[in-house]
Parts: sequence; C-alpha cells; structure tokens
Amino acid sequence: MEINGFPAVLVIEGWTEFGISAVAALLSLAALLHCALQKPSAFPAVGPLTKGLWLGILAGCILLSMLGIGGGGVGAGLGLIGIIGLIASLVYLLDIRPAIRDLGSNPW
Repeated sequence: MEINGFPAVLVIEGWTEFGISAVAALLSLAALLHCALQKPSAFPAVGPLTKGLWLGILAGCILLSMLGIGGGGVGAGLGLIGIIGLIASLVYLLDIRPAIRDLGSNPW
C-alpha cells in the first residue's frame, strides 16, 4: 500500500517521529520557561549546574526538537541527537524541577 508514492509504513513512521518531536519540543519549552522563572540561587542548592547553563541546555533541546519537526520528508525525524535533547529536558523536569520546588517558594 502506498500513500503519495511512499510505502505506507514510511509515512506512518514519519508522522510518528513528527509527533514525538513535537512532544519533545513542548516538553523542552515547558522546562525552559520553568527554568527562566526560577531564582539563580536555587540551582547551586540542587546540583552542580547553574541557571545559565540549564537555560543553554534547554534552549539547545528546543532547537534539536525543532530540527526533528522541520526536518521534512519521509525518514526525517527525532534521531539520536533529538533523543539526547529529550532526555536532557526530562532530567530537568523530573529531577531539577522537583528539587527546586521542594526548596520553597514556587509551586509550579
């Protein structure tokens, strides 16, 4: 079976990778926004990385995710580099964010 001249399995794979890249971009954006709203003094208390470094890492994660979204064509998608970006965003959201929240003021 073909869709627009491509085998259906490749089209489904492409849309799946697009969806994963879109979710990764949204997670990275949420992590970046959270990080930007936090006090710089909270970061040394929860880990060795500074707020500026986390902002840079998370901005890079968004860029990597957007490359997966805008890669275009069948076979373009998240890839290994995008997965690394997704993992970095998840580390922030699942490890750093709760530690900052436990420190005090911001419930988000």
